[in-house]
Amino acid sequence: MSYFPNERSNLFYTDTAEQNPAMKEKPAVLFVNGWAISSRYWQPVVDILSREYRCITYDQSGTGKTEIEVNHKPSFTIAGFAREASDLVCHLGLDKGPGLHIVGHSMGGMVATEIALRHADVLRSASIVACGIFEETPFVGFGLFMLGGLIDVSMNMRHLFQADPLKTLFIKRAATKDIGKKYSDIIVEDFTTSDKDATVAVGKFSIDRDALRTYTQHVLAIPAPVMCCVGMEDHTIPPEGTVTLYKVRKQQSSSPSRLVQFMHLGHLPMLEETGEFALQLKKHFEFGEQFHKNPQHSDIENDVIQLS
Repeated sequence: MSYFPNERSNLFYTDTAEQNPAMKEKPAVLFVNGWAISSRYWQPVVDILSREYRCITYDQSGTGKTEIEVNHKPSFTIAGFAREASDLVCHLGLDKGPGLHIVGHSMGGMVATEIALRHADVLRSASIVACGIFEETPFVGFGLFMLGGLIDVSMNMRHLFQADPLKTLFIKRAATKDIGKKYSDIIVEDFTTSDKDATVAVGKFSIDRDALRTYTQHVLAIPAPVMCCVGMEDHTIPPEGTVTLYKVRKQQSSSPSRLVQFMHLGHLPMLEETGEFALQLKKHFEFGEQFHKNPQHSDIENDVIQLS
C-alpha cells in the first residue's frame, strides 16, 4: 500500500508487486472503481488473480484513502480521472511492462476506456463491467433527467443509508446475492463518506448524453479484445445497456468482443460470485494475450456466455 503524490491528489494505491517484486515480470491488471466507492471491494478478486498477474487497485480522487489537499486541483471529469490513472500507470512502469489488462466497473468503465486508449501500445484486453449505453429516445432522455435529480437528492440524504432499513435496501438494490457483512459495510461506508463534489460530478457525467456518445465511440476504438460483463438482475444500472454496448461493438469494431451475462446476479458480480467472475476475467486475459501474439486468429469460440 502506497501513495502517489501528483497535482490532483495523494493517490492511494495497492500493487501486489510490492510484496512480490517478481510479479513485475508478469502482465498487470489495473482495476478501476465504480461510482462513490473505494478500491477495497476488488480485494477478493485480487486474491485469486494475483497468483498469476500483477494486480493494481487505487482510490480515485474523492474516494477512500486518497487525499485531496489545499494545493490539489482535481477536475472531476472522465478525462481528469483517466489522467490520474494514466499517471499512475506511468509511475509504476506499466506503460513499459509486459502487458496491461484494464477492468472498469460501473462508471469506472468510462474511465477505463479512456485509460485503454491512452496505453493502447501495451494494452492486452479491456473488461467493462455494468457500464452500458442506451438508445437516444425521449423516454430514455426523460429517465436520465430524473436520474440526475435523484443523484442530487441521494447526496443530500446519504447519511440515512448508514442505518437500517435503508442500509439493507441500498445493498439489496446493488447486489442480488448476499455479499456478506464486511463488504456490505464497505459499500455503504464508501458511499456515505466519499467527497460530495466528486460523487455528484461522477454521477452526472455517467448519464450525460454527450459523454455517453463519446464513450461509445471510444469503446469501438479499443484495439484489444473487449469483454462486456453484466449481472442481468442489476437494479442499479439497466443491464440491457451493457448488452447493447456489446452488440454495437460486435457490429462495428474489427477487434474481438465478448459478452458475459450473469443471469441471476446484480451490480456487484465481483462480490456476488467472486470465483466465477475471476475465472471469466482470466479467460479473457488469456485470449487477449493470444490475440496480441497472433491477431489473425481473432475468433472467439463462445462470444456470448450466459451463466446461471
